[in-house]
Amino acid sequence: MTAYLARVRGSAATIAFLLPMLLVFGLFSWWPIVRSVVMSMQQTNLVTPAEFVGPDNFRAVLADPLLSTAVQNTIWFAVLALVIGYPVPLMLAVVMSDVRRARGLYSLLAYLPVVIPPAVAVLLWRFFYDAEETGVFNTILGWFGLGPVPWLEDPSWAMPSLVIEATWAAAGGTVIIYLAALVSVPPELYDAAEVDGAGILRKVWHVTVPHLRGVMLITLILQVIGTAQVFLEPYLFTDGGPDNATLTVLLLVYDYAFANTTGGDYGKATALSLMLAATLALLSVAYFRLTRRWSE
Repeated sequence: MTAYLARVRGSAATIAFLLPMLLVFGLFSWWPIVRSVVMSMQQTNLVTPAEFVGPDNFRAVLADPLLSTAVQNTIWFAVLALVIGYPVPLMLAVVMSDVRRARGLYSLLAYLPVVIPPAVAVLLWRFFYDAEETGVFNTILGWFGLGPVPWLEDPSWAMPSLVIEATWAAAGGTVIIYLAALVSVPPELYDAAEVDGAGILRKVWHVTVPHLRGVMLITLILQVIGTAQVFLEPYLFTDGGPDNATLTVLLLVYDYAFANTTGGDYGKATALSLMLAATLALLSVAYFRLTRRWSE
């Protein structure tokens, strides 16, 4: 009986200890989700009284011709980010791991873009992306007889320009992750590969990649999720232009919510946000199921 009472008191103490944390977590994490689901079925601008419309917001979003444009642009951004931005941190980490002197300095330089405020970085790169011949990047291209390139003013160049800046801004964090993971690779494996006559590419493919595949799978899905929610670059660089060439899903959500000064349609904005969240959740589940065996 005494032992039973002691267990009851211990359970009550545990619940009392966890209850404030659970309340705070529910208030700031789960309540906004519940509120979003309710708002997605309302027509509201947060000024006039809300009107329940059921699934009409979802139908309106799906019928919006800009939705297909935003989805295609978001997928195009994600593809470009994977082709351009995904290999860059790994290559930088591999090169930096072989540096014997001033490795800390190179790590600092690689991570520096991450700590620069995004708005400052965008203003800096907008100056670099000046489409005139006197622009910074066009001047450099002119040294090689190339350009000028209409970086942000041409629909075909706008999205790659955004991806290049986004890669520069975010690669440093992934470089540090890879550098930390490379410490676990036994140096004797590289020595054995070098004795066998393997070059840098073969050592990376047969030694580095197999040891980093778990980390690479995590960084891949995180990059896909991040690129699917891209907002800052298209908003600050081009505001979705030119000709909606950089309109993304999250930028469309912003346009729904803040379309005018009197208040936008927050119901449609929330509906599209929930659709994006559900798509990313299903994609993540499918991704981890498909790559579970390879990651082990």
